[in-house]
Amino acid sequence: MNNDRANTRVNKVLLIYTGGTIGMGRNVQTGALEPLNFEHLIANLPEFAYLQTDIDTYQFTPPIDSSDMSLRRWAQLVRIIADNYDSYDGFVILHGTDTMAYTASALSFMLENLTKPVILTGSQLPIGQLRTDGKENLVTSIELASACDEEGHPMVPEVCIYFSGKLIRGNRSTKENADGFNAFNSFNYPLLCDAGIEFNFHPHYILKPDYSRPMIPHTALDPNVVVFSLFPGIQQNVVRHFLDVPDLRGIVLRSYGSGNAPQKPWLIRLLKEATMRGVTIVNISQCVAGSVKMGRYEASFHLKEAGVVSGYDSTVESAVTKLMFLQAKYKDCHTIRSLMDRSICGEITRG
Repeated sequence: MNNDRANTRVNKVLLIYTGGTIGMGRNVQTGALEPLNFEHLIANLPEFAYLQTDIDTYQFTPPIDSSDMSLRRWAQLVRIIADNYDSYDGFVILHGTDTMAYTASALSFMLENLTKPVILTGSQLPIGQLRTDGKENLVTSIELASACDEEGHPMVPEVCIYFSGKLIRGNRSTKENADGFNAFNSFNYPLLCDAGIEFNFHPHYILKPDYSRPMIPHTALDPNVVVFSLFPGIQQNVVRHFLDVPDLRGIVLRSYGSGNAPQKPWLIRLLKEATMRGVTIVNISQCVAGSVKMGRYEASFHLKEAGVVSGYDSTVESAVTKLMFLQAKYKDCHTIRSLMDRSICGEITRG
C-alpha cells in the first residue's frame, strides 16, 4: 500500500451497504420488513446531488440482517476497505443496529493504523418511510467521512458510529435503545463530534495516526470466546461445565460494580484453574458506565489473585472482539493478557 497515494485526497467516499433496517421495505403479503435492492435506497436520496464529494457504492449480495453478522463478514469488510484504501477519502458502512457496535469494535482492531474515517450508520426506520432517521444519518455520515482539516488530513481518522447527531468511537459504543432514534451511546468516553447545524469536532478525543506508516489490514479472528455474567445464586456445577468447554481461550467476565464477585472459594478455584491452563479471563463491569478497579474491594482482590485481568472501562463488544483479535494473532496467553491490559486503539481508559 503506497503511503503517498493512501494519504492523497481524491474527493470520493465508498458507501458499503451490508443490509439493515435502513434499506428495508415492508412485504405486502407478510407485513414483515425485508431487505430491498440497494438501488431502491439510492432512489430515495435526492440529497445525494447536494453532497460535496463523489460517492461509489458496494453492496453485499444478498444484504444481510445484522443478527447474521459473522467473523467472515468482518473479514470481507476489511478486504473491501483495504483493496480500495488508496481510492477513497473515507468509508461509510450501512449496517443493522443490533450488532453494529460489535462490528465497529472488531474493525477498530482489524484495521491497524487506520488513517481514514470508517463510519458505520443505519436507521431505526426504513429510509423509504416518512419519519425515517435514515436520510440524516446517511448524509451526515458521508459528510463526516469526507471532512478534512486545512492540511488535508481527515477530521476523524478512526472507526466510528454516527447516529442521531452523535459521532462515537466505534469501540466505545453500545446500543442503548431498541425503539428510539437515539440508539447508541458512549458511556465511558466523550463524543468525537456533535453534529448540529454545524459540526463541532472534539480533536482532543480523536485518535491521531502515524501518516508515515501504512494501514495494516487483519482478517484473522479466533472465536473461542464466551461472555459470562455473574448473578446471585450462581451454581458451582454450572460454572465448572462452562469453564471446561473444549478450545475455550477467552472469557469476558461481567462482574458487579467496580469488578466485584462472590467470595466463594469454589468460584475463585475454578477461575484460577482456567487461567493456569491458559484461558484469558477479562473482568468488566455489568454497569454501562464506570470502570473495573481490581483490588479496590476485597470482593475483587480474589479475582486478581486468580489471574483475572482488568478490562477497565471496556464495553462487552470491545472486550469480546479484542480477545478474538489477539487470540488469532498470538498463541501465548501471557502476551494476550499483557495486551488486554493496555489500549490498542483507544478502547479502554486506564485509571
